[in-house]
Amino acid sequence: MSLRKLPEAKAFQKPANFQWDAPSDVLAKWAEAPQAAEADDPNTVSIYDVIGEDWWTGGGFTAKRMGAALRFIGPNDVTVKINSPGGDMFEGIAIYNLLRDHPAKVTIEVMGWAASAASIIAMAGDEIHMGLGTFMMVHNAWGVVVGNRHDMRDGADLFDGFDSAITDIYAARTGLKRADITKLMDAETFMGPTEAVKNGFADVVDDTRSAASDASNSSNPDRSVMARRKVEAALAKAGLSRGDRSDVLAELTATPRDASRQAPAARDAGPSAADLQRLIDIIKA
Repeated sequence: MSLRKLPEAKAFQKPANFQWDAPSDVLAKWAEAPQAAEADDPNTVSIYDVIGEDWWTGGGFTAKRMGAALRFIGPNDVTVKINSPGGDMFEGIAIYNLLRDHPAKVTIEVMGWAASAASIIAMAGDEIHMGLGTFMMVHNAWGVVVGNRHDMRDGADLFDGFDSAITDIYAARTGLKRADITKLMDAETFMGPTEAVKNGFADVVDDTRSAASDASNSSNPDRSVMARRKVEAALAKAGLSRGDRSDVLAELTATPRDASRQAPAARDAGPSAADLQRLIDIIKA
């Protein structure tokens, strides 16, 4: 169990008509910087992707991946490095519970962004460290429910339950009153290291580390990766869903849908300059 004896988070059955996504504004900000360098320490787990499986690409960080990593590490201290715009709340809660159940110390290091579902994961840390220039972001449950007006009303009730469960996690870790946490979530609050420590969402401001230095030491500085992320973020900001974004990118690169389930590195290679110009034309239209 967590050294802090954190409560287990309530697990929900994911609705069949629910579609998760990372908030478009955070996705855009996250896309501006390359991911941090991979760690050599075998007891370190790196989360540098959206939370949850991306059915289109096969990418994303899932509870299954975390479970496998923790089985490999065994009953030893673990460090989890996070730079993620968030994603699937259900996977985020499952990963939180896995870390909460880990028998040894869990240290969270925010390397860039711990937003949305990634902030839920961060709450499982016995210690949460944030470097200079990093951010924690909290907000209400985010997703899409497809259906008629009855489905929409049911969806609103369902999201009330999601928000309550998320608030429970934040309240247990930070010690803030639920009303104060609700205000932070309603306002979609971005917190730098100092503010996060003040509010109890982090414990240490690590002034020996910064998001910029982590990016400069990145093992994956390929500009094409950043370009692909920026394109997807622009499409998200324009209102396209995850599935629609993938369809547009696949069409631009002439990639058949079934053939595009590839490793994140291959996916992130991105379209050519001509493809990007075509995409710009589509967005303008």
